[in-house]
Amino acid sequence: MKILKLFAILALAIAGCSAPPGEEEAMAVVSSTQQSPSDLLHGEVMAVAYSGFREGQHPDRGDGAVNPSEDEILEDLEILVAHNFTLIRLYDSGENSVTTLELIRDHDLPIKVLLGMWLDAEFSNHEGCPWLDEPIPDHELAANALRNDAELARGIRLANEFDDIVVAVNVGNEALVEWNDHMVPLAKVIEYVRIVKAAIEQPVTVADNYEWWIEDGAPLAAEVDFLGIHTYPAWEEKTIDEALAYTIENMDRVHQALPDKPMAILEAGWATTAVEFGDRASEDNQTRYFSELNDWATQTNITVFFFEAFDEPWKGDPGNVLGAEKHWGLFNVDRTPKQVMR
Repeated sequence: MKILKLFAILALAIAGCSAPPGEEEAMAVVSSTQQSPSDLLHGEVMAVAYSGFREGQHPDRGDGAVNPSEDEILEDLEILVAHNFTLIRLYDSGENSVTTLELIRDHDLPIKVLLGMWLDAEFSNHEGCPWLDEPIPDHELAANALRNDAELARGIRLANEFDDIVVAVNVGNEALVEWNDHMVPLAKVIEYVRIVKAAIEQPVTVADNYEWWIEDGAPLAAEVDFLGIHTYPAWEEKTIDEALAYTIENMDRVHQALPDKPMAILEAGWATTAVEFGDRASEDNQTRYFSELNDWATQTNITVFFFEAFDEPWKGDPGNVLGAEKHWGLFNVDRTPKQVMR
């Protein structure tokens, strides 16, 4: 049907007629990427990134974490199921992820998981990261490498113990892109991927920015089972009218650079409040981006983990309550739904 529509528009153009109303915009976002339904993760199109930290809670900042309780995580999972999210992304293999997996199993929730293994810095990227003011000391980098080994061991154990729930594993999150503060050398990430692949049955990926995959991703693409891609039109000053077309352009460029691997979007979203984005940040725009992304992903068989489930006030500058990092959720921090979920 889609091909016939394009032929019809082409015929109109040859005949000197304009396309039907609205078709010019539709043609502007036609994608050259088309995957098989078998390339979807667990057959799901729209999934969601999940982190359960609420008001006053946060990961370890050097003096210990303040984690959500079991009851709070269970409430979150039940909210997501009620809104038809049955595939979620977890970012590490720590305490919260263990609790989440246990609750899914104990309560027989219809949720599958892309399990993360978080990698801390093993290289000081102080010259590339805008918010690293000084080099990371060598002793800290060495300690991070040991922590990364332990994280891999935990993740492998969880992937095998919860093999009925964990459908894929992600090794590292934005640890390669040039501006990150927790950089791991590419050769080391490849080594980690090989270790994980040898130890589990599930497909393995690495999550990073689309531009990194295009420019530098070929050696890693040869190792992973699918490409885990991040794309954020809002951070690149795109309007909501440009957002879907820009997302598609990013994905098409990755596919053209690395055509032999399936792809999944592991992060794409739209902030509802952000001093950085001005009026571009809104619930209306988030709703539109979610809907348009869902339609395109359904047509092209690309799994999208929308970022993110719930607002996270702990992120970003503590003094800037209107900062973008805090307001990507489909739900507010008090768990009330935003417009897109109502």
